[in-house]
Formats: sequence, C-alpha cells, structure tokens
Amino acid sequence: MSGEQVTLRDSVRGEDARIVREITESTGFFFPGEVDTAVELVEERLSKGPRSGYHFLFAESGGKTVGYCAYGPIACTQASFDMYWIVVAKEHRGRGLGTLLIDACERAISSLGGKRIYVETSSRKLYDPTRAFYRARGYSEAAVLEDFYGPGDAKVIYLKLV
Repeated sequence: MSGEQVTLRDSVRGEDARIVREITESTGFFFPGEVDTAVELVEERLSKGPRSGYHFLFAESGGKTVGYCAYGPIACTQASFDMYWIVVAKEHRGRGLGTLLIDACERAISSLGGKRIYVETSSRKLYDPTRAFYRARGYSEAAVLEDFYGPGDAKVIYLKLV
C-alpha cells in the first residue's frame, strides 16, 4: 500500500453517513440514488445496530476514512452473504485498499458463518475494472440479468465460496 499506514474499524459512527456519501460520490461511478442507498445502509445500522443485518468495515489512513465495505447475511439462506458496497475514495484508488478491504470483508463474513459471498455490479463499460477486480480475487460470474438497471445495463452477479 505504498507505505500508507491503514487501519480497519468495524464500529459505525454518526459521522459515517456523511463520510460514506463523500467517498461514494468521489468515485464518479454511482448515480445519486445509489449514493443515497449507500447512506441509508449506514443510517439503518446506526438506528437498529447489529439487528439491521448491515455490517461495515472502514479503512482509515492519516486519521481519515478513505474506503469502506458493507456486507450482510442474505435473508432466508443458511450461509450466504451479500457484499453490498466496496468503495475507495477516488484519491486513494490504486494503492491496494480495495484488496485490503475485500480480504478483510471475506474474513469477517467467514467469521460470521458465511460460506458464499455474492457481489453484483453493472455491465456498463465504466465497470470493466470493477469486474476485473472481482475476477482477480477469485469471484466467478454466477449470473447476468440483462437490462436490469436499464436498457443495455445488465446486473452481473459474482460468487465466491469462503
């Protein structure tokens, strides 16, 4: 990570809703409604605690939160989890933080009894690096739902067994 000292925390703080918004917006990848959804997960966790089903890991460097992942168990399954979000602030991309976060997220899911991790993304060209990132970390394409997000924008679902 290019000499950068990074720590991870799993506690969710009041300011994390604002921080998640800033980080998610900084990437240029997400529509405003998607950013709102990311923030809603934080707010749900803050209001309901662990029973919300949403778990977070935040990457911090130099006293600043620079990335996060959000995950949780999939209702009505025995050991399947969704990795809802894995986002690194634009100015911190390309430093290995995504790999650090996904590895830590996988360990956390495994410690909660998770055996299957699902992650989804868009088929838009913008997301080519995202799909390559998942494949490079052992995720296999499990399904493609054509025109899911809109015409010509499929949902690509990846799976990893842990």
